[in-house]
Amino acid sequence: MRYRIPTQILRERTALWKDADHYSKITWNFYTGLYFKAGGFPWGPVGLTPDSCYLGVSFFRHLGSKRRTVQSALVQAFDHHGQGLVLRGPDFEWDQDKEGTPAPHLSTEIAHQLVDLALEQYGREMDRPPQRVVIHKTSRFWEAGKEGFESAIKKRVRRYDLVALSCQNAIRVMPQSNYPPLRGSRFSIGDLDFLYTTGFIAELRQFHSLHVPSPLQIADHIGSDTSREQILREVLILTKLNWNSARLGGSLPITLRFSRLVGNILKELPEGVQPLTNYKFYMRFRFNPK
Repeated sequence: MRYRIPTQILRERTALWKDADHYSKITWNFYTGLYFKAGGFPWGPVGLTPDSCYLGVSFFRHLGSKRRTVQSALVQAFDHHGQGLVLRGPDFEWDQDKEGTPAPHLSTEIAHQLVDLALEQYGREMDRPPQRVVIHKTSRFWEAGKEGFESAIKKRVRRYDLVALSCQNAIRVMPQSNYPPLRGSRFSIGDLDFLYTTGFIAELRQFHSLHVPSPLQIADHIGSDTSREQILREVLILTKLNWNSARLGGSLPITLRFSRLVGNILKELPEGVQPLTNYKFYMRFRFNPK
């Protein structure tokens, strides 16, 4: 990070073909990861709304922090071509015992600052402001954070969507066939949507998992008049932007998929080292992804 050099660690067991994955997958993943870190784009999304900025909001805590209640905000931004940015937001206080939930939520002021930072940097890096903003979060939006997100967005953009995505295994569909549900299947219960981002891929006649698939729960849909179908279609497309894997898609969209990994890198940066925004400095190629 300090010397602006993207790196890749190759383990001895991988070089000796001792990983559990097939040689073809190891080779595909390794060279695709190197190609991306060298400045190329292995593939891009098709079907995302032009001039949209997709933001994923998550949190992490610095190593060695003396105050266990201090969290740092993290935002990952992507355009409709799949180009990504990583930005570290402001620190804030979150006491789960006092608030009654371990899932951090932003105040109006911090939420405003975070989106302001992301959209300003997005405009500089992409040479144009977005025409629409979509925010993904893994917990539902509290009123204070929602107000902060909306006020920051409305200063620059007229169209926006706030969407809460969460992994769950309490609700599933049971197909009558011998195969798991099809990837891309969706159903609704009240104001909640459920989307199978993993599942059986009919075109390949394959199921890329060792576990029974569970659909994502998608809630809130706060903002503009974007249809539910379009919101879900975008989530499904964004699950395919994992250049570290030969798999067709993952369970979470790229806006949230690597949030824990990126947070693990940022929390180890020493004071005074400014984190770089380019996504290639945070991609970690790994085999046997969970």
